[in-house]
Amino acid sequence: MILIECPYCGPRDETEYHYGGQAHVAYPADPHALSDREWAQYLFYRENRKGLFAERWSHSGGCRRWFNAVRDTVSYEIKAVYKTGEPQPDLAALAAPATAAPEPATAPATATAPEGAAK
Repeated sequence: MILIECPYCGPRDETEYHYGGQAHVAYPADPHALSDREWAQYLFYRENRKGLFAERWSHSGGCRRWFNAVRDTVSYEIKAVYKTGEPQPDLAALAAPATAAPEPATAPATATAPEGAAK
């Protein structure tokens, strides 16, 4: 099971949620002016990206509110969640591997016997 962090309720099991498709798809300014082909493009054509992808989710088994999540489509790991209307996080920054703290410098090991030890 995947644990999804609802920005309103906190972490909950994935069974409480419903997928809502690609996030940040702008509604046409004048839908009546669109041709049938343009309307179909708006309704049905979405990116199918490998890697990080911004999605809409509904917490249908909880607060019933919509929110956005950035999910890795390869590993299913949720990298970020944010409320509808908030700006999308920088995908490049989320994709960058976390930089580990540098290892502390240590003196090289030597095979010398301590002073005064029998040889």
